[in-house]
Amino acid sequence: MMLRVKGALIDLDGTIVDSREAYSEALKKALTMLGLREFNPAMAVEIPRRLEQNLPINDLIPKVNIEKFLETYLTVYYRITGKKTKPLPNVSKTLEELSRRLKLALFTMRHVPKENIRREMEKFGLAKYFHCIVTALDTRFPKPSPKAILECSQKLGVNISECVVVGDSVTDIRAGKKAGAKAVAVLSGIFSREELEREKPDLILKDINEILGFLAGL
Repeated sequence: MMLRVKGALIDLDGTIVDSREAYSEALKKALTMLGLREFNPAMAVEIPRRLEQNLPINDLIPKVNIEKFLETYLTVYYRITGKKTKPLPNVSKTLEELSRRLKLALFTMRHVPKENIRREMEKFGLAKYFHCIVTALDTRFPKPSPKAILECSQKLGVNISECVVVGDSVTDIRAGKKAGAKAVAVLSGIFSREELEREKPDLILKDINEILGFLAGL
């Protein structure tokens, strides 16, 4: 399937940057502060997977006050993401090529000011490729609501029907489809192919680099 679009709305964590180290560090510090030293390393991925979908995590750490844990976990996570993330392979080259053909927006559900995200992207040399950045602080309606996606397309000045949403999570795909955009899922994040297939995206790719072969005119 070829995508005929003028704008691309691109998710951050798991699509542009690898955030697994930040997930692990946030979990370790949060549990340590609550007096727990031992935990299953698989929780480092399972917790953000569930939080992304607004699913409970009580069964993962039953002996802990969940509200206190989440407050600590998210505080640590948002503080360290700018330092603990790293660009996924070949992303810079792909974004450079995409930005020649399309208007690009970056969206994230991190509850941080967009200036923080911009600094992170500048550190990686990626900020110059994006016309705008939208974070969870810019919208009252997080994913899977289409509101943030629609705000991105408006800021780009591109009709949502001529945009593609690229993300690694089920909520990225749901939000993109609800908004009326094309939806492309990538397997570079923390969700499985089976989970993403259930959302019926227009394409499922190994990573964002593969999208270059599916854009009409590229």
